[in-house]
Amino acid sequence: MKSSISKVTKAYLKQLEADEKAGKPTEEYTHDPDTLDRLIKENSLRIAGLHFYPELDLMLIVLSNKRIIQRKLSDFSRLKTATLQQLQAYQISRYGIHWPQIDEDLSLKGFLQEELMALVA
Repeated sequence: MKSSISKVTKAYLKQLEADEKAGKPTEEYTHDPDTLDRLIKENSLRIAGLHFYPELDLMLIVLSNKRIIQRKLSDFSRLKTATLQQLQAYQISRYGIHWPQIDEDLSLKGFLQEELMALVA
């Protein structure tokens, strides 16, 4: 199946490339944000910190609104096999968490989607 890119996205990518060549700062791109995107942006919601308990198969994600999300490390194959030192070598961005040593990325939006699905299940 051939993938297609919308005209809006093509135009954005072309402008982004031109801006990068000109050394201009780029703006964040979100096409047609959904409810979770708006929730994150309007409330300046971010991941504030992480805590790991490998012996309990547990990761705690602390959010900027003081809420805590719990996840099993074993739900993520790369996290499940990582050492504590590798787990603690993460980087937090506005979108989520990145572990350079184990090449893993998890998004804030993904965590929130899982929380919502657990509520309705």
